[in-house]
Amino acid sequence: MRLSLSTYLSKLSKTGWQAPMDLLRLVALDPEDLAVVSAHLQDALLRVDDMIYLPKERRFALQVRRFDWEAQSDTPQRRLTCMHFEHVTGVRVRGIDQSKKDAVLNLLAISFEERDAPSGTATLIFADGGAIQVDLECIEMQMKDLGPVWAAESRPSHEEMPAERL
Repeated sequence: MRLSLSTYLSKLSKTGWQAPMDLLRLVALDPEDLAVVSAHLQDALLRVDDMIYLPKERRFALQVRRFDWEAQSDTPQRRLTCMHFEHVTGVRVRGIDQSKKDAVLNLLAISFEERDAPSGTATLIFADGGAIQVDLECIEMQMKDLGPVWAAESRPSHEEMPAERL
């Protein structure tokens, strides 16, 4: 008797075994793509020292510890992920002390405000009010997981915003 792969994995999962998730790799070329990447990077942690702007290469890159929202495990997990923007014309930092290299930042979202299409500004929004604005000629951003998952201390949670503030 031959089993399909999905049937086989389903039978294995009943024993407690879980198939390892493939490494996630995403490319954003427009605001809608960037919104998808932002959702996968919500609650990613990084140190101030994990970011670099390379003006000659017109690139802004960072390494994060991404919370694995799509994991099928009951145990919260994180994984090492790198991301970078191409066609960068400038970077501005607000509300982040760049002298504190080991300070941990919590990435909440990435937004995009278009100016004279296709150029615009991608804003990385962090907890505690910090932000990084990345001026772009056009959106070209890549995100790639680099390795296995590890157990996270906890699952991120956010206070619900009262309806009158929405």
